[in-house]
Amino acid sequence: MHIGLDGIPLTEPKTGIGHYTFELAAALAGVAPESSFELAYPSTFAPINIAEQTEALSLPANLELRRVRVGPLGRHWWSAGLPRHVRSSGIELFHGTNYDIPLWRRCATVLTIHDLSQLLHPETHEKRSVRRARRRIPLMARTADAIITPTQSVRREVCERLKTNPEKVFAIPEAARACFHPLAFGETAEVRGRLGIGNDFLLTVGTLEPRKNLSVLVNAFEEVMRAWPQSSTQLVIVGGRGWLSGPLFTAIERSPVRNRILLTDYLHDEDLRALYASCHAFIYPSIYEGFGLPPLEAMACGAPVIASRIPALAETTGDAGLLFDHISANDLAQKILALVGDENARQKLSNAGLKRASEFSWERTAQLTLEVYTKALAKKGRA
Repeated sequence: MHIGLDGIPLTEPKTGIGHYTFELAAALAGVAPESSFELAYPSTFAPINIAEQTEALSLPANLELRRVRVGPLGRHWWSAGLPRHVRSSGIELFHGTNYDIPLWRRCATVLTIHDLSQLLHPETHEKRSVRRARRRIPLMARTADAIITPTQSVRREVCERLKTNPEKVFAIPEAARACFHPLAFGETAEVRGRLGIGNDFLLTVGTLEPRKNLSVLVNAFEEVMRAWPQSSTQLVIVGGRGWLSGPLFTAIERSPVRNRILLTDYLHDEDLRALYASCHAFIYPSIYEGFGLPPLEAMACGAPVIASRIPALAETTGDAGLLFDHISANDLAQKILALVGDENARQKLSNAGLKRASEFSWERTAQLTLEVYTKALAKKGRA
């Protein structure tokens, strides 16, 4: 079987969807060696540098990056360029890992809907992005032969909001990548020193945009510092600047503890692993998520995790995360103070997180995804 996946998420520094796309493709190639896989993307994007996508020297033999040459018509990738490539390359199933699938197709299609943030929380996105999502997501959901969501909570939202038949929507969890694992504190000293981070810090990771709710975290950190004025604790915020982030930067600039807040921008995995493994606590205050990879990555590195009490994060973290009311800076501050002031509680939460993270794997994700492919092919009459 020849399967295509959307390679566009790999054309820029990877965040959640890019990591999902690459890890899934590599795991699929491993669990289905009899099939061939390609990550297809148009030549309007620069070639993907494989060295930036994996620590391995090469891709699996049955997985390739396919940069498809397109002309003026083919530049309309989803409506013209990709459908033409599907026909010419013999792709039997195409998996749209980033909300899009070919509109004109002769192959089975599977669509991943990571979340419905743009529909459910439009105020946290740019208006242009919301308008596109309102047009495209319902269309893609109707067109796809099967839909994958990362959690049961998003599956319910897709079925209810998009009026989708539940029989074609499948919840398949993601996983932390293998590069995330515990490190001895001393092993993290070089990274922390280079970034200007001390021994005692709180960490959050994610694109700087309104849905991540970082203003509540900043307010909570101010409360923590008022309660512990003698503390040397820092708040480290890791992530590239996203949309509508101006108010956050203004809040940090005006904060009475701004000298304790450090923004690092996007970090590569080796540096990120060191911070996950050495932070006093990892905090994820998001308003809404589809899965929550950063908390799971932090757990895999042994970090005690505090996260918003929202459906997807509660589902992902299970009993291994300390949850708080995402609209209450005071609740978050009290959770931070209780945790970092109790080493036994920190160790207990760290151990629970390690166990929870071990319950997820990309191999299992790939196996469950292949089962969905089989269903989609059967629906298309190609199984």
